[in-house]
Amino acid sequence: MHEYWNGLAGEKWVRLEGRLDESLQPFADGLFSAVHLRPGERVLDVGCGCGATTLEAARRVAPGGRALGVDISAIMLTRARERAHELGLGNAAFEVVDAQSDPLPAGEFDAVISRFGVMFFAHPEAAFANLLSALRPGGRLAFVCWQKIDANPWMFLPTLAAMQHVAIQRPTDPYAPGPFAFADADRVRGLMERAGWRDVTTSRFEIPFAAGGGGSLEEAVDFMMEMGPAAQALRESDAATRARVREAIYETMKPFERNGGVLMDAAAWIFSARRA
Repeated sequence: MHEYWNGLAGEKWVRLEGRLDESLQPFADGLFSAVHLRPGERVLDVGCGCGATTLEAARRVAPGGRALGVDISAIMLTRARERAHELGLGNAAFEVVDAQSDPLPAGEFDAVISRFGVMFFAHPEAAFANLLSALRPGGRLAFVCWQKIDANPWMFLPTLAAMQHVAIQRPTDPYAPGPFAFADADRVRGLMERAGWRDVTTSRFEIPFAAGGGGSLEEAVDFMMEMGPAAQALRESDAATRARVREAIYETMKPFERNGGVLMDAAAWIFSARRA
C-alpha cells in the first residue's frame, strides 16, 4: 500500500483531484451528515488523500476547532497542504501517518472521519482499535465505504467489458485491502465491536453517481482505463488491445450518458460508532 499510494496511484489522484472531489461530493455530504461536527471540535480524517474532507471538516469546526488529515501518501498530502494554504485554512494540518499502526495521540480527538480511506487496512481490527485510542471518551466515528462491486455498476460493468479482452487478476481473498474490502457490513461491524467500538450503526447510501471521475463520456472512459481494475493489465498491453478495451468500455458506459456526463448507480455504506 505504501508503494502503491506513493507512486503512480498517488500521482493520478493529484492530477485528477478536482474531478474526483466533485464526483465524490455526495458521499462526503452523507459522511458529514452522519458525524455532526460542531465548532471547537478536533477532527481526525483518515486516508484523507488530497485533503477535500479535511478542509471541509476544518471549515465546520471553526472557530476554535481543528482538523488533522492523515494518509500514507506523501504525494497527495503535499497537494493537501497547498490547498489549505490557498484557502487560508490555518486550522487544517496534514501528516504522513499509517493510521493502522502508527501511534496516535491518546484521547486527542472528538471525531474520526473517513471518505473511502479505511478499506485499505491490512489488519482492520487493529486499525479500528488504534483509531479508538485517539478519541476522547464519548467521541464518535463516521466513515463511508463501498458496498459489494456488483452493487456498483459504475465499476462492475466497465470491468466486465475490459475482461473480455485482458486478464484482470481477481483477489483470492475478498477481504484483502482494496476498494471493496468492507462490502460485508456484518463483518465490518463485528471487527469494530471487537476493537471496542460501541453503538455501531450502518446505513445504506445509494445514488446515481458521476461515473469515471465525472466529466464527459470520453473523459469517463479515459478514467476507467487509467484508474479501474484493468489499468495494471493495460499498462502491459499493446496498442491494439488497449483500443479494443477502450471501445468495449465506451460502449458499456454510453447508455448511461446524461447531460454531458455519465450517471451510473453507486452503493456505499455509512458507518457510525462511538467510544464508550
